[in-house]
Amino acid sequence: MIGLYLAQRSPLHLVPAGGKLLGLALASLALFPLGDPLSLLACLAASLSGYALLGRQGLSALAALRPLVLILAFVLGLHALLGSFETGILVALRLATLFLLASLVTLTTRMDEMIDALRPVLRPAAWIGLPEQRLALAIALVIRFTPVIVEMGNRLQEAHRARSGRKGHVKLVAPLCLQALNTADHVAEALAARGGAAPDLSTTRDAAGPPTEQRGDADQMEANQ
Repeated sequence: MIGLYLAQRSPLHLVPAGGKLLGLALASLALFPLGDPLSLLACLAASLSGYALLGRQGLSALAALRPLVLILAFVLGLHALLGSFETGILVALRLATLFLLASLVTLTTRMDEMIDALRPVLRPAAWIGLPEQRLALAIALVIRFTPVIVEMGNRLQEAHRARSGRKGHVKLVAPLCLQALNTADHVAEALAARGGAAPDLSTTRDAAGPPTEQRGDADQMEANQ
């Protein structure tokens, strides 16, 4: 996930991480009240223009988002079955714009910059016992996962096409969800292994009687030797 960051100099790279995250939040709030397809198309075009600022690497990153079409097609088809095709178009345009903006943020912002930008905002959460560092990391991971899931969809599409010669379309939604959950488990294990979720050893040792006794027996054996 960290490798998705494009290490280059562009106008978007010069924008502070806090400004980009705030802009992403405001964009999500501003998109949902819009009910005009032309206005949403204009927002979509504006988000696409951000990739042009990144040059050839930005356009390559945009091409990697092609599996996003599968998700949008699924959303549009579901609304069509429910009899609200026009609503499906609006929802698909909103989701496409937010996906593109979120991916643009991850391409131009390092993970440590995201966490540092989120920590002051989440500082009041410490009043109720929630550590700001872990909350900031969780939010940064959610944003970072957007292009990762899209890349998973791209790989599934290529694998399905190699086996069957056809596009997977909706058939790939279930395996994509399973891979996303599996990746989330691996990330959680990696964070725990690096101390991100390390338990309080003193509390655990006091609460667990048998391990403490076993440790005492081991110390006595070493002393006898």
